[in-house]
Amino acid sequence: MLGKVQVNNLNLFQGEFDEVERYFLFVGRGAGTNEGKLVTVNTDTDLGEVLGEESFLRTQIEAAKANAGQNWNACVYPLADAESWSEAVDKCMELVSVEAVVVTDAVADSTAVEAYQAKAESIMGKYMRPLFFIGTSRAMTAEENWTDFATHLKGLVAGVAADQVMIVPTLWGMDLGALAGRLCNQAVTVADSPMRVATGALVGSWSAKPADKDGRTIDMSILQDLESARLSVPQWYPDYPGLYWADGNMLDVPAGDYQCVENLRVVQKAMRRVYVLAVARIADRKLNSTPASIAANQTYFMRPLREMSRAVEIMGIQFPGEVKPPKESDITINWKTKYQVEIYLVVTPYNCPKSITCNLLLDLSNQAEA
Repeated sequence: MLGKVQVNNLNLFQGEFDEVERYFLFVGRGAGTNEGKLVTVNTDTDLGEVLGEESFLRTQIEAAKANAGQNWNACVYPLADAESWSEAVDKCMELVSVEAVVVTDAVADSTAVEAYQAKAESIMGKYMRPLFFIGTSRAMTAEENWTDFATHLKGLVAGVAADQVMIVPTLWGMDLGALAGRLCNQAVTVADSPMRVATGALVGSWSAKPADKDGRTIDMSILQDLESARLSVPQWYPDYPGLYWADGNMLDVPAGDYQCVENLRVVQKAMRRVYVLAVARIADRKLNSTPASIAANQTYFMRPLREMSRAVEIMGIQFPGEVKPPKESDITINWKTKYQVEIYLVVTPYNCPKSITCNLLLDLSNQAEA
């Protein structure tokens, strides 16, 4: 026998995951520039040069750019003549991976809203790519009052079960883009609600409040009515400067886990990373039913949750991670057959206050001080 040496380069899959979060695709009718083309934009882009004259699409992207702040980037697909948003999304999915699709053309009815959910599920089925859709309504007409407009808006989402869709009414005119930008703000995580006041007030011309045909200016009762119908709207606080956002409502069913966008985002982020790890284990005998293998692979598949749970403490203030640190009981590996294995992971977000009640008590006991 002759001596022989072989050196193999073994890949342990310890590298960085692709960062898809906060990268959105905008699709809609433009002003004739770059129609039928996928273009990328960021904070340095001259939107007039890339998207042409003023259009609703460009208005939303300008609002997103302003509200996202530093290091924002996105991709835009201005629709070609007679091209539908669905055809455009299919074309873009061959070219780019995104966290969300923002369709700037108004939905006409609830069927159009349900089409967003169907498209999200279709993309997941074809590409194993979790994402969500953000749609919008038309603006209020000169013949409508707030009651008429609210009736139209509620009809868009009534009876719709779509946990991967959110609908933003067009009230000020740049509502859709402002929310999309706020969700892409690098100063916060995907686990933070767009309601977060510490993120700052909405950027743009929000001080002039819209009014209906009767001259009634929008007020919090109107916004509360729309929010209760599962629409995502801005809001303000009495005697507190600035306009902010309410909850990022998804069109999930009552008692569903994904009624707010931050819950969906953290789970979809984990899904993207776990999928990559699972593909790398196909037909790899390092994953087997022995106790040692199960223990090792519990550590392996928990990596995304460990990374998402990392917190930072500075000046005695803790900034929590996107989810709570996973416990050993948060993962179960179950062998169904010799060749089929199921892995269950628990993602646990932190509590977050969206309603705060402060109770103050007056002490009149007048006890003598020592």
